[in-house]
Amino acid sequence: MRRRNASRARIVLTTLVVASVTLVILDTQESADPVTNGVRSAGELVFAPISDGVSAVAGPLDDAYQTLAAAPGARDRIAELKERNRELAAELDAQRLDEGRSEELDDLLQLSGLGGYEIVPAQAVTRVSSTGHSDTVTIDAGERDGITKDMTVVNSDGLVGRVLRAGATTATVLLLTDGASSVGARLEGESEMGVAHGTARSINDSSPIRFELLDANAEVSEGDRLVTMGSHEGTPFVPGVPVGAVEHVQDTPGALSRSAKVAPAVDVGSLDIVGVVVAGPEKDPRDSVLPPKPDEDAAQAPHEDAEDAE
Repeated sequence: MRRRNASRARIVLTTLVVASVTLVILDTQESADPVTNGVRSAGELVFAPISDGVSAVAGPLDDAYQTLAAAPGARDRIAELKERNRELAAELDAQRLDEGRSEELDDLLQLSGLGGYEIVPAQAVTRVSSTGHSDTVTIDAGERDGITKDMTVVNSDGLVGRVLRAGATTATVLLLTDGASSVGARLEGESEMGVAHGTARSINDSSPIRFELLDANAEVSEGDRLVTMGSHEGTPFVPGVPVGAVEHVQDTPGALSRSAKVAPAVDVGSLDIVGVVVAGPEKDPRDSVLPPKPDEDAAQAPHEDAEDAE
């Protein structure tokens, strides 16, 4: 029985091979013979479904094989590159942040040197909004660093505020812009004095400080700059720290004093590196901490060019 089946299989295989060879020969020859064309057409009808079926099965298997062969390594490599890219971006951001803080610290040390202030650098880590003290920040330095209540807090631009309370490792700073904050101040180059008050307005307000002059006849103009007068023994404010610049003078007929809106020297909405003054200057620095005015810079430039030419 097995021999008979094997013989039939050989006969069928031989027949198919012969038919295939015949079709190949016929297909390579151009002929107008209707018999030849008929044989060719019949062969296509027989073998085309078989060919299409094999392609339909083999095609997806081949695609799947190529995908499986390439995808694992590719996916791992892509994931590795993405992770490395994230690491590089984080390193770059950290480097830029460190460079920015380094420059800010350098400027802070320059301000402390000009004013003769002994400072403890710190970083503003959180901003707090609470009833009564809507404008405060927490810094990462405290009593263990020599910081106590009512010390002056500055940054590279000027007055930030004063220490409201101090813990072992952190301290809360009441910002100059808070409604409960006030500091004695005077006009640059003048003896005209007054009090600068915070107005508890939004940090986006360009002039959240009100300056009230003690003399109602005092001359004050837009652009005039203010510095701290200094408190007794430098607590809570040391002298000579830039407070801000007058943006608008308010004239009120019959008032006992004059007032003006002041833009703070410090952008309290973007605090980072600050300095707590742990020891004040031996003498009042007056206006020496104020940066040069733009017109002064322009006036110095020709003089420096002339010196370079010599």
